[in-house]
Amino acid sequence: MRSKPTSKPRPGLYIVATPIGNMDDISLRALDLLAAVDRIACEDTRHTRQLLERHGIEARLLPYHEHNAEHMLPAIMARLTHGETIALVSDAGTPLISDPGYKMVRKVIASGIHVSALPGASAALMALTLSGLPSDNFMFAGFLPPKSGARRKALGELAAIQTTLIFFESTRRLAASLNDMAEILGARECTVAREMTKLYEECLRGDLGGLAAHYTEAGAPKGEAVVVVGPPAKAAEYTEEYIETRLTELLQSSSVRDAAAQLAAETNLARRKLYEAALRLSGGKK
Repeated sequence: MRSKPTSKPRPGLYIVATPIGNMDDISLRALDLLAAVDRIACEDTRHTRQLLERHGIEARLLPYHEHNAEHMLPAIMARLTHGETIALVSDAGTPLISDPGYKMVRKVIASGIHVSALPGASAALMALTLSGLPSDNFMFAGFLPPKSGARRKALGELAAIQTTLIFFESTRRLAASLNDMAEILGARECTVAREMTKLYEECLRGDLGGLAAHYTEAGAPKGEAVVVVGPPAKAAEYTEEYIETRLTELLQSSSVRDAAAQLAAETNLARRKLYEAALRLSGGKK
């Protein structure tokens, strides 16, 4: 049996990573600290209490989430100012990744109060690890906008970035998001990971178009998804056939100028040459 900590942690805020699914994926150090702090700030007290009960920990919980952050933050800051030791956890994974925890951390840092972090599970990094896609340079882009128009605009701003992209996505929007990615980002490798660390863990690998078609036909799966999209191919890897196929796709919904600009952003190929090719494919119609 794990021995209890012999001394109370230094007063301040401790950012503690919790499991993303399997409740055993938590460090011994994290369990010791959660048992020793004065209070634990968490997204959902019911969810966190289940984790604590699983490991035999009794603790006083403070709800802190997107909808009450403005109200709760002053109360938490007051406790920290008076020397309390508080842990911050999210429902799953590392706090501050797509949650309001960063606002608390910024406030605590500005107040000169001690801040520390206990590392652990992260859905974004686990999905990247499982994807087999380039991991030496990547960008976490969080959740895309829920509506297609705003989502496509956001994807357009990411299209030229020469790195692996990681997104969180609701499975209810998964097919729609993948279809928008396929159209805006082009033919790229992709992995969709869900239920990670759980019994029915699933990773589907392929290209954006193929995975979009799969989820369009199969319907929304259960759980939350992480979508990992590989970087665009290097300019030398683009064949004339690919360029013509992609321009033809873009010309279905864009002008010659916009289609050339979009493909130039995706590929880093010369826009003038792409414009000439698009003009030829369009039969001279601009």
